[in-house]
Amino acid sequence: MDLLFEKYRNRLLVTDTTFIRSSMDAIHWEYRLYGIKGARGVGKTTIMLQYLKENHLNDETALYVSLDNLWFAKNSLTSLTDHFVKRGGKHLFLDEVHKYPGWAQEIKNLYDDYPGLHIVFTGSSLLEILNSRADLSRRAIVYEMQGLSFREFLGMTTGKNFSIYSIDDILNNHIEISGDILGKIKPLQHFEKYLQYGYYPFFNEVKALYHQRIEELVNMILEIELPNLRGVENSHIPKIRKLIRIIAESVPFIPNISKLSERAGISRVTLLSYLVYLQEARLINSIYRDAEGITRLQKPDKIYMENTNIMYALSPGTLQKGTLRETFLINQLKYNNKVEYVEQGDLLLDERYTLEIGGKNKKNKQISSLPDAYIVADNIEFGTHNRIPLWLFGFLY
Repeated sequence: MDLLFEKYRNRLLVTDTTFIRSSMDAIHWEYRLYGIKGARGVGKTTIMLQYLKENHLNDETALYVSLDNLWFAKNSLTSLTDHFVKRGGKHLFLDEVHKYPGWAQEIKNLYDDYPGLHIVFTGSSLLEILNSRADLSRRAIVYEMQGLSFREFLGMTTGKNFSIYSIDDILNNHIEISGDILGKIKPLQHFEKYLQYGYYPFFNEVKALYHQRIEELVNMILEIELPNLRGVENSHIPKIRKLIRIIAESVPFIPNISKLSERAGISRVTLLSYLVYLQEARLINSIYRDAEGITRLQKPDKIYMENTNIMYALSPGTLQKGTLRETFLINQLKYNNKVEYVEQGDLLLDERYTLEIGGKNKKNKQISSLPDAYIVADNIEFGTHNRIPLWLFGFLY
């Protein structure tokens, strides 16, 4: 067990705290049982280690362990925790819990048996809390973490601080907000870079291998997480990989389920289930006409890749400007807002606002008769009236 403490201390020494995401302040670290879930590569481990370095650097009452460590092949989480608490431990940080068999039941037991212990855990975006046999939903608060916003990317690359704005702020005060931001930076100078390689925090490690790493993340989700966490048969993984390629090359994709199931070699019912899994894994974004009443067997009205960086990694030769714009906007909006398919315009936001997306010369014609309708225009620094710069929606979180 001393080896785990040594590894933890070494991890803290190399943890960079130059840039800390605003997610740090949104997480209730003081809660007795708190979960952080999200897709691979979005920075769950980093934010946990940064918190520890900032708050428990020389504190022996805190311990971080990754549950995919080989130590757990012969030892249990319960025995570790018992030893840790008896040595004065109070704050236990568990990474990659989905890789530990029976994690939910064991964490529930730890929560009940050690009332003075605070537990923070991270896991895949496919992590089940509500449906786990241990029913952690009555005990745990879970925060879902997303990749970098355009605002955070600018913070990492320029060292400047930028405020977060609500959707109401942006819709009603976009001219003033744009002016404040443009007083610090030229957003369009950085926007194309963000679309290509700004979503996953590891972009600043080895940039030449960035898109290759994204492909590896996709493969790990398909080959490890879907079989282990959703029970997908290994023989179906090549078909799901083919399905993703079809979507990536066709987005925005208006699915014909019969034709798509035929091309992918998957039955209709299985295909619809797989589309749900891919959305849960944060590989795609499915848009529905009525997001409130959707079922697992309902056909999406449109399908996008989850973020533009995945598009550049999987289908760089087929990218279209309009698709990149829509994918970016949906990705940034869906984190905190409700996004639905709409017949007139491109998106319905929070059941009220109609958004029409286009280039700098996009006209108001298609939505001129609608109330609460806005043009979201690319390649402009300032907007006018109901015309808002696309890049500004990257400041929502």
